[in-house]
Amino acid sequence: MHTEQVKARQPISGWITFLLAAACGLIVANLYYAQTLIGPISADTGLSSAAAGLIVTITQIGYVIGLLFIVPLSDIMENRRLAALSLLVVVAALLVATFATQAPLFLTASLFIGLGSVVAQILVPYATFLASEEQRGRVVGNVMSGLLLGIMFARPVASFVASLWGWQSIFALSAAIITLLAAALWRILPERQPVPAMNYGQLIASLGVLFKQTPILRRRALYQASLFGAFSLFWTTVPLRLADDFGMSQQGIAWFALAGVGGAIAAPIAGRLADKGWTRILTGIAMIIAVLSFVLAYLFDDNSTWTLALLVLVAIMLDMAVSGNLVLGQRAIYTLGSEARGRLNGLFMAIFFVGGAIGSSLGGWAYAHGGWSLTTLIGLVLPLLALLYFLTEKRRG
Repeated sequence: MHTEQVKARQPISGWITFLLAAACGLIVANLYYAQTLIGPISADTGLSSAAAGLIVTITQIGYVIGLLFIVPLSDIMENRRLAALSLLVVVAALLVATFATQAPLFLTASLFIGLGSVVAQILVPYATFLASEEQRGRVVGNVMSGLLLGIMFARPVASFVASLWGWQSIFALSAAIITLLAAALWRILPERQPVPAMNYGQLIASLGVLFKQTPILRRRALYQASLFGAFSLFWTTVPLRLADDFGMSQQGIAWFALAGVGGAIAAPIAGRLADKGWTRILTGIAMIIAVLSFVLAYLFDDNSTWTLALLVLVAIMLDMAVSGNLVLGQRAIYTLGSEARGRLNGLFMAIFFVGGAIGSSLGGWAYAHGGWSLTTLIGLVLPLLALLYFLTEKRRG
């Protein structure tokens, strides 16, 4: 513990920050490659159209399981070794997915892709361990922008690569990249050996205690769950709206998805401002931006070029709100103590990821039953509830 405290005061180099940001982006992208390829994958593996959504759902289930049962290990196990072992699981699963011809095998591979990809959530708290207190918000912001860019670029990149060489190619390419990444992280990153205060069973049991006894964690997780739910609702339904109302092809939708990447710029900015004590006001601003984005989406529901341009603006605003608030939340919970940082991060991510899954399912249901109007109304309610809850937060001196 003592050596960790000494190390934590040393500034982290820009090169290591860049490596961690790139690693998080490349790893987390594996969760999203299949989203734009559901059609060809289900056709080739014999999965019915009704069950095609399982491709994404199973990956998300694997991710949540990993957040709850693998990420906490970073509080008792040497972090670099844990990251390398988990990445080997990802590589094996990606190779199985590349050559899978039957749905059960592909879905099993998807589960393990999600499970191993939680390495990204081991590396983010690891970055805060390396950073000094003064630069922690900036480092988290930079690393999280890499992660968010991975999420945002994954869908269009997968569509583009699949259009050239078939859907299997993106999984094969990622397997090669993750292999090189695992080797680079193993060689370059410094060791971080936590001092275990408990065994694994006690560690998992402590998750409930941490959630109960940490009001900042509960608040920040619920804020982000509401915003990420709205984000997932939007990105689940906007491709349907673009195809139905604007006649866009898969390639056109990929270009639209790229526009939202601009919102990732909010992450490093929010991190720097949080270091200056702006966390509270920025949280409120993020929620207001999310609410306004859905107000715009609801009010302009025709199929004019003007509305399409506004939809691009809505995508950027929503991405800014979600990425900015994510960094604010993570910085807040990382100030609670390094010995529980892995568990706190795992709980935080699992809760808001569940919010995203709820948002996706609500979006699909709303679009099928009430079209774009009902979808955007539900999207509006989610950040509005977060804003009302935020107004009950006691101002700390």
